[in-house]
Amino acid sequence: MGIADKADNAADKAAGKAKEAAGKATDDERLEAEGRSEQGTASLKQAGENVKDAVKG
Repeated sequence: MGIADKADNAADKAAGKAKEAAGKATDDERLEAEGRSEQGTASLKQAGENVKDAVKG
C-alpha cells in the first residue's frame, strides 16, 4: 500500500470524526450518522489495502 493511500484513508477517517463531532454538537443526527459512515468506509478501505499488502508479501 502506498503512502498516498494511507494518507487518504487517514484523512477520510478524520473528516468522518469531525462530521460526527459536529453532528453531536449541533444535535444533527443525519450529520452524525454521515460521519460514522465515512469512518466505516475509511476503515474498510484500510482493511482492503492491508489484505493487498498481505497477498503481496
